[in-house]
Formats: sequence, structure tokens, C-alpha cells
Amino acid sequence: MKIYRQIKQPFSITKIVFSFFISLLVNLVAQPTICQAYPIYAQSAYQIPREPTGRLVCANCHLGKKPVEIEVPQAVLPDTVFEAVVKIPYEKGTTQVQADGKKGPLNVGAVLMLPEGFKLAPADRLSEELKAKTSGLYFQPYSPDKENILVIGPIPGDKNQEIIFPILSPNPETNKNVKYLKYQLHVGGNRGRGQVSPTGEKTNNTVYNASITGRIDTITKLENGGYEITITTKKGESKTETIPAGPSLVVKKGQAIKADQPLTNDPNVGGFGQTDTEIVLQSTARIQGLITFFLSVVLAQIFLVLKKKQFEKVQAAEMNF
Repeated sequence: MKIYRQIKQPFSITKIVFSFFISLLVNLVAQPTICQAYPIYAQSAYQIPREPTGRLVCANCHLGKKPVEIEVPQAVLPDTVFEAVVKIPYEKGTTQVQADGKKGPLNVGAVLMLPEGFKLAPADRLSEELKAKTSGLYFQPYSPDKENILVIGPIPGDKNQEIIFPILSPNPETNKNVKYLKYQLHVGGNRGRGQVSPTGEKTNNTVYNASITGRIDTITKLENGGYEITITTKKGESKTETIPAGPSLVVKKGQAIKADQPLTNDPNVGGFGQTDTEIVLQSTARIQGLITFFLSVVLAQIFLVLKKKQFEKVQAAEMNF
């Protein structure tokens, strides 16, 4: 009842100001995540970025297919820092359509899925060389409970076609959920903007097609740089297609077109790629045992040769006698 009476009371100026401040704060915090932070779009919609089919969810928005590479050591020791190098190659100087329709440089982004227990190395564990290699890069976990999944981007592509992730390996002696085994790593890398937004709508970085069959009656250029194209069917029905600023028209007024025929070029020059690799979490005891085994084999071979020579000398002496 006490809460009910409080709600019934008229709002004071202080409450109105406080409510406005909270709304503004929520917009400032939430909006950049939705509008700007690719490839982190997936974080709000997927618990993990890898689907059961093995496909990374970045491919849902970045429809172009491009290569990506990763380099990691064949094996690492527990509780050590190592480099995972993700390569996102493309021709330098390539420009893409920006959100406002103008041309601009490509950005890049990446998602790296590590085995359980592996995580981003803390700053105090990095060597001076590794600090220099990762200077200016901001990595973050996919979610608070997924420290083994790291994302980065968007960052300038011309300077970051190789992204070095500093990784800390786990220690099975202190983490009982980790074993000395071979593990898989999954990586995805994109360059350029996506062709589909997270809401399912097309961006201005893709081709636009006619939705009906007919003839183009009018082409109107909009103030923002886009176009409105009116298509009329043989039955007299009209359909207006809105083209945002960015793609270039490949049709003209009076042209007959069919449904799904392109109205614009495809301005996309980027794309997404993914690949997998493996890494072994190696035990120092295994390495020591292997070295001991190799030494014993070498010593056995040496003693065998010495014994053989000794036997040959004794046999030669007996024959002379």
C-alpha cells in the first residue's frame, strides 16, 4: 500500500529531472552498442557466436566471402602468454560505401573463440615487445561469462590486416576443468560493412533489386543522394522502390525490367571469412619424459656401438692367437 500511495503522488520537478537523466544515460550507453559496434552486433542476439552448423554468426550480415588466416603455436605450456595472429588480407587503398553514401576506407573486425580456460592475457603479463604490437588495440570478451571468446572492431583496416591477440594459457594444476589435450580454435574476420543490418534490413552496401515486373516510369533523385524509382506493371499498378545513397543505378527511365532484376550495382568490396586451427596444451612433465626417453635411446645406441667394437677386438685377438 505504501508503494501505491507513492505512485499516486504527483511528480516533483526533481523526479522529472531524474527520469530524464536516466533515459538519457540509457540511450547513451545502449545506442552505440546497437549502431556502431560491429562485429559486436552478435552479442545482443546470440549467447555464443558459433552456430551448431559451425558457421559464425557474423556471416548473417556480411554476405561477401573473403579469406581469413590464423597463426598460433603448435603447442603451449600452461600459464604462459602466446600470440594468436589473425590475418585479414585485402588490397590496401580499397574504399567502400559509408553509411552516408560517401566513399571511405575499410574497417576490420574479428572474433576469436578459444578453448575453455584460455583468455586474454592481462597487461602485467605482456612483454614490452608484445605491448608494442598490441598498442592501440582494444580487445573485449564476448560476454562476462565467456572470457575465452574475444572480439575486436571496428578498427582501421589499412593498419590492422594482422591483429595480434595476446593469449594466456590455463594451468591444469590450478584449474581442474582443463586437461593436457589438443584443442580447437575458431576465428572469423571481416573487412568492410555488412550488407544486412541486425534487424534484417538491407544496408546501402548491397545491390537493390526490382520487386515487380514492369516499366520504369520515373527516377527521382533525393536530397540525401538516394533515388526513388517508380515501376508500373501492365495492369497499371505502381510500385516505388527507394534506393539509399551509395549504390549506383544501372537502369534508366522507360526501361522494361523483371522482378528481382538489379536496379543498382553491388558496391560491396568487403566480406567475411572464418577458419579453424588446433593447439596443444602441453605438460612440462611430458616434455621432460620425452627428452629423457630420447637420451636413453641415444645412450643405448652409443653403448651398443662400443660393445660391438669391443667384441670385434676380442674376436680378432682370438683369431690371431
